[in-house]
Amino acid sequence: MQAFITSLQSVAEIVIVIALGYWLKSAGKVGEQFKGNISFVIMNIALPASIFVSVLKYLTRDKLIGLTGGLVYAFASFAASYLLAWLLTKLLKIRKGRRGTFINMFANANTIFIGLPLNLALFGQKSLPYFLVYYVVNTVSTWAIGVFFISADDPTITQGTKKEFNWKKLLPAPLVGFIVSLVFLLLAIPIPGWINSTLSMIGGIVTPMSLIYIGIILADAGLKSIRFDRDTIWALMGRFVFAPALMILFILLGSKIGAHMPNMEQSTLVIQAATPGLAVLPILVGQAHGDVKYATNVVTTSTVLFVIVVPILMQVINLIF
Repeated sequence: MQAFITSLQSVAEIVIVIALGYWLKSAGKVGEQFKGNISFVIMNIALPASIFVSVLKYLTRDKLIGLTGGLVYAFASFAASYLLAWLLTKLLKIRKGRRGTFINMFANANTIFIGLPLNLALFGQKSLPYFLVYYVVNTVSTWAIGVFFISADDPTITQGTKKEFNWKKLLPAPLVGFIVSLVFLLLAIPIPGWINSTLSMIGGIVTPMSLIYIGIILADAGLKSIRFDRDTIWALMGRFVFAPALMILFILLGSKIGAHMPNMEQSTLVIQAATPGLAVLPILVGQAHGDVKYATNVVTTSTVLFVIVVPILMQVINLIF
């Protein structure tokens, strides 16, 4: 019960800051340009700095090797999510223009703007190395596989037409920050204390600014636009039920054969598997001439519902692990 109350309190903190962002946008205190600016600062400056500092603070060479098990579980759960989602598009006869969104809702999560602040609020800075495991797999999955399904679902493209893939998207700034930090870690390159303090200060804005950004996104989307049709309900089940259930299944199977992980790593992987849909999903779907309203609806709905799902999932995690 205490764990459930703690998770409720953590989610309450998150909701309050999100509500602040919602109010700022709804009241006209911030403009459209601010949303783009805050996104740029988080993604390209604050988050890489936070990741760089946290990796050097919480990881060692031995711990880095220990994270490979988490990568295996993450890759396995992503592969299973893609397969299950693809099968359901056939069984449920999801119409063209929605299939890419549907599949991505099962497999790929909003790890940066929701997953990261949520993880830090629930488990603290020590969970960041475990978060990075999921983040790396989620990034590769999104831009190497998820985008493929969206592009292939373009109703305006005839069979046999090829679209050029942008490989630069596989290396966003946060992932570059992670790679650079690994170089410093493996080569034992010393960092001056004042530089470390400066980067820590910059990285400290990630969580509050990310939550304010979510509130702004919700205000733009409009809560009144939420709809619960059949395709939306199944997509939400994929994000909040099937994806974390698959992660739990693989972790339990691994423990049966002696591949144990720290409890915090297990909890982090499961929580990340249940974070809302990609914030950029409507943009990607729009570029592929898909059903943008459907994409916006599932992202908005999942973002609103996650505050209910997280306390329940935390209770499930405590019971299983």
